[in-house]
Amino acid sequence: MKILLVQHLYFINGSGGTEKICSFLANSFVNNGHQVEIATNENISGKAIFKLHSLVKVTNIYSPDLIQKNQIPISNYSGSNPFNWLIHKIRKKYAKAYNSILKMSMKGEQNLFVYNLERRAKAWKTYIDEVKPDVIITMSIGSLLEITYNNEITVPIIDSVNGRPDYDYTNIFGGRKPFEVKLLKNSFQNLAGVQLLFAGYSDYLPDCFVGKVAVIPNPVPRIKEFVNHFISKDRYKVIHIARLDMACKQQHLAIESFAKLAPQYINWDFELWGVGSDMQRLQKQITDLNMEDRIFLKGFTEDPIQKLKEADIFIFPSKYEGFGLALAEAMSAGLPAIGFKSCSGVNEIIKHNETGFLVNDNIELCVCLEKLMVSPALRDQLGKNAKISIEDFSEESISEKWQKFVQEIVYSSAVTKNIRI
Repeated sequence: MKILLVQHLYFINGSGGTEKICSFLANSFVNNGHQVEIATNENISGKAIFKLHSLVKVTNIYSPDLIQKNQIPISNYSGSNPFNWLIHKIRKKYAKAYNSILKMSMKGEQNLFVYNLERRAKAWKTYIDEVKPDVIITMSIGSLLEITYNNEITVPIIDSVNGRPDYDYTNIFGGRKPFEVKLLKNSFQNLAGVQLLFAGYSDYLPDCFVGKVAVIPNPVPRIKEFVNHFISKDRYKVIHIARLDMACKQQHLAIESFAKLAPQYINWDFELWGVGSDMQRLQKQITDLNMEDRIFLKGFTEDPIQKLKEADIFIFPSKYEGFGLALAEAMSAGLPAIGFKSCSGVNEIIKHNETGFLVNDNIELCVCLEKLMVSPALRDQLGKNAKISIEDFSEESISEKWQKFVQEIVYSSAVTKNIRI
């Protein structure tokens, strides 16, 4: 079977959860005898960050010949140099004027969006017709929209929903125009199947979706050697691993909580692993709190499992998640975890007072963090429970569920078309 995985943006050089799952799926399908290709459409050079089987093909369909009418990105200047501030301000005014004229020439932002989308979709259709896959797996609803807009794709399509479905087609977190929401929602009609991370997420599918549903969590590697919480150390470590994104991951709340406790617990440090657009803002927060010798932004790691095994507590203060993959990996390493009770994808994984703590606010976060810092016995109890709870997410089990779902979708499609397979 020929399987095409589509992640239209961020796969190249991407180190996030979606890229990790895309790579896992590709390797899993190849190991089960399938022909696999990953396709993206990015004006960028680089490579896949996560290790891929040698038989997995990665194709970037980007072409500079594809006409796009793009607005100039607008951002605020975060530095303190007055000359650079003035230059940035001039460029910002120019960008606003340019964008305004562009939207006027296209008779509105919606027409501009559709103009660009339509041309990218045509490029995808040409590529898909050449590859002739038996099934397509899109890694987001955005990728689904890219390949299906005004296109008739006869190949069955499965969407891997790496979050709660309504995160993908609503404006819950702001930034999406009504026409984008409508297009994204309508794209569900093109699906033969959807993979959801948790059974409860089916409540968030749009009414227009009529395909099959499979509940398949993300895979979590088995970690044989896990944390021993009774070993005496010179220094102990709270750890966090995620993209540095204050709006979603809310690292600033964890930094604030640890900073309050740090003067009392002088042999504890806090390490944050990851990269992202808010690195400078978080570093400024650390500097303003005078915590540079206790709180560290460590950057990207190629071996997150080893970092987890060196830690004592995992903190994960996200506002929203699909499936907290780093959280699950931390629990697999035997770390007790703290997250917010209101966060989907965290409240499905952490069991309060059993594998960690689910808190309502930053005050409770601070209280629960202190409970774990003072008690190796509590860390050990919750950490052992956490490791056991994650065994349901083994890579072998998840791979088997994906194989079964893909075969079911391809078979159903063939029956519908009266094709012998």
